[in-house]
Amino acid sequence: MLTFGTAGLRGPLGPGPDRMNETTVAHATAGLAAWLRDRCLGGGQVVVGRDARHGSAEFAEVTAEVLAAAGFAVVRLPEPWPTPVTAFAVRALGAVAGVQITASHNPPADNGYKVYVDGGAQLLAPADTEIEQQIAAVTEPIPRTPVEFSDSDLYSRYLARVAQLPQLIGGPGERAGIRIALTPLHGVGGATVAEALTAAGFTDIHTVAEQFTPDPDFPTVAFPNPEEPGAADLLLRLAEQVGADLAIALDPDADRCALGVPTPDGWRMLRGDETGVLLADAVLRTAPPDALVATTIVSSRLLSRLAAERGARYAETLTGFKWLARAGDGLVYAYEEALGHCVDPAAVRDKDGVSAAVLAADLVARLRARGRTLLDELDDYALRFGVHAGDQVSLRLPDQRAAAAVVNTLRTTPPRELAGTAVDYTDMAQLRGRMRTDALLFTGDGLRLVVRPSGTEPKLKCYLEVVQPVSGRDDLTYARDAAQQRLSAADAYCRTLAG
Repeated sequence: MLTFGTAGLRGPLGPGPDRMNETTVAHATAGLAAWLRDRCLGGGQVVVGRDARHGSAEFAEVTAEVLAAAGFAVVRLPEPWPTPVTAFAVRALGAVAGVQITASHNPPADNGYKVYVDGGAQLLAPADTEIEQQIAAVTEPIPRTPVEFSDSDLYSRYLARVAQLPQLIGGPGERAGIRIALTPLHGVGGATVAEALTAAGFTDIHTVAEQFTPDPDFPTVAFPNPEEPGAADLLLRLAEQVGADLAIALDPDADRCALGVPTPDGWRMLRGDETGVLLADAVLRTAPPDALVATTIVSSRLLSRLAAERGARYAETLTGFKWLARAGDGLVYAYEEALGHCVDPAAVRDKDGVSAAVLAADLVARLRARGRTLLDELDDYALRFGVHAGDQVSLRLPDQRAAAAVVNTLRTTPPRELAGTAVDYTDMAQLRGRMRTDALLFTGDGLRLVVRPSGTEPKLKCYLEVVQPVSGRDDLTYARDAAQQRLSAADAYCRTLAG
């Protein structure tokens, strides 16, 4: 059976209980309905949304019909919209749950089933295993009742909220003259983010025509993920051609946002950690003094230093927004290095690529008015906090079991030295409480490595960071080169792990 991973059920399309198909979806929905009834939430509203992947329309219909037959008031979203719209709708309506049919940035042959509860947050243990137990107890036939599409203003309310973010966070600002290059990577976010940017005052938008219309085959990319090498090539080419100030790439369900910037050597994509601290700084400049910001154990430590300087509280969680959304009271911003940014947790308790794109455009505009760029901001962080050089090594394996086996082997014979640095070793599977997870942590002399199997794909993931002190602006280039050399050595080690 498919089981709930980092962000719900995901798997390849096909027959059988370990694949995504209408029977699997019907059983998952019947199990979810039983779990909700056990918590005295029967009869409440449930939002059902979808992306544009193969099977998404059919799976959303099955989900809505099974919920309706189980006595729930179903709000069935009429179009293939970004995942954050569903998360927003659950919170805005006070719904007891929401389901988004999506596999996010997985390959074209996959689809998935993402569940929201608790005011629009993702499922958290032990709810996931409790629902799986309910799914296992489902018997045929599963009743279904036809459900019409909902005619509501949820989409326009979401757009209005996102468009207001620059005013809510930063106040009035000059936004004319900022040129933006945009791609949704064949996903559902193109029209939505273009509408949101326009409503926020950014009208000079150029889109990658080959990737703008939703296409479940993702024909121009090997993998529809802005993190993957080559995925943003068409975007960066367009940005250079039109002389853009900012390049924006969304993943297929638009819950992730990647930024590209011009440099003296040409355009490049920012790492998720770079974007994360930039957006965090933008939010913290107007946040209350005791505001909370959060990131995950695999992200950069730079946010902790920025938060301390701004007088904000800081939290770390396990990987995934099911943890980040629950980081604590007063949360104003959360991010994970895999391009997920929650810039408005009061409205969307999940990563939201659309709102992140609007906030990023606003930040570029405000900096430009002062004769500065995003790269200038990153230089300042390095001068104040040291160079934080990071990388992610993602090794694709035959299946998720193979990735777990590599971690177990490494657990048995952990290295004592990494890239010439003596390292201490922490097995996070042996920790207690909420920080327990199947991951290994190695640290020593400014070097940090986390190794874990992916929770959604057949991958082994290694997260690297090197912190190099900087004595002054004249030392910045040397410090970055030194950090990169250590990072490259650690990167080479990681690539040997999967043989």
